Formats: sequence, structure tokens, C-alpha cells
Amino acid sequence: MARENARMRAVRKELLEEADITNVRNRDLIQAKRQQICEGALELFIDKGFAATTIRDICARSGVNQASIYDYIADKNDILRRLLNQLWFRTDVPTLPDILTDHSVPLEEAIERYLIVSWKRKRQATLLAYRTIPHLRQEDRRAMRLREIAVMKDLADQLADRLGVGPGDQRLEIIANLMVFLSAFGPMRDWLNRDQPDELIARTIAKGAAAMIRASIGED
Repeated sequence: MARENARMRAVRKELLEEADITNVRNRDLIQAKRQQICEGALELFIDKGFAATTIRDICARSGVNQASIYDYIADKNDILRRLLNQLWFRTDVPTLPDILTDHSVPLEEAIERYLIVSWKRKRQATLLAYRTIPHLRQEDRRAMRLREIAVMKDLADQLADRLGVGPGDQRLEIIANLMVFLSAFGPMRDWLNRDQPDELIARTIAKGAAAMIRASIGED
């Protein structure tokens, strides 16, 4: 059995820092209102853009009164952090390194599974992350970058095990970066791929990616 990577276990515990607001004592009410606010904001951030969305817009979409919204969130960036923690950093969606730990799963099948689950369960998260990164505060971009680097390093380690390559091979890091990028292909290209089933797209990309990996590393 492939080793379980401690790096990924550790980094998954690191979330973007959310504001600690204690104006309202009813914790259930706070959670319900925050969820209401986040759901309204998510639609706006994706459709209208983070920069163009105002707190007034979020109040109108979510139904939360503008006079009380700051009892639940600190500002627009706080809403974005909460959304990314919920959607982009969710732990119930396996990463490609997770799937590759099972060596009985062929490389093509592992990549296909990864793409399908990412596209089905993290579609909104992908759109949100890629469209709002430029608007994140410096400390949040740093945290996002560290998590992405951890995923890519874990993937490089798993590929090294699969392909019999020594650790630290820079080609694997480049490939790992590309694999993570491909997970955004489905959501980001929705406007062109709506008539094609995700399964067909994922299978086609997976076969091409696996062939590219083997050719790049020189596996027989």
C-alpha cells in the first residue's frame, strides 16, 4: 500500500482565517444567517464578479438586512474566505494524490475519476477560486498558494511511486501542476462544452494526460 502523505493531512487543517464576530449570541442564528449570506454572495461573485459585487447587492440577493449583515460577517473578503473554506477546501472530495494511493487503479482511470468528481462536486468552487484569486488579500493568497503547492508535491510523490522515478524530479512537479490545472478545464470551459458529457471529456483528457506523463518521464 502506498504511504499516506502527512503533508496533505497537515495542510488540510489550515483554512483561511474567518472573522470572529460575537455580536449575536444565538449560534444557530449566526450559522443560518452566514449561510444565507454566503449562498447569495456565491451567485453574485461568480456571475457578476467579486469587485463589481457590493454589500448592498449581497443583502438584496440573500434577503439579509443591510443594517444587520455586519452582525454575521466582517466584510466582503470575510464572505469570500468563508466560501473558499466551505467549497474549495472541502475534504469530502478526493484529490488525485488520494486516488493514486490505490495502485490497483490504472493511471488513466485515476485521472478520469479525479476529473469527474472535481467537475461534479467542485464546479462552483473552481469558478469562485479562479475568478477571485486576484482580489484576495495577501495573506489569503499566501495560504491558497501553500495549499496548492502541498497538493502538487503530494501528487509528484505519488507519480514518482507509480513511475519508479526518484523523488525531487522537477518534471513531476511540472506534470503535477498541469494535472491540477486540468481539473479546472471542465468548469472554466463550460461555455464551450455544454453539449458534451463530462464523462466523455474526462475520459479523453485522462487518456491523453496519462500518455503525456509516461512520455515525459520516459516510462517503457
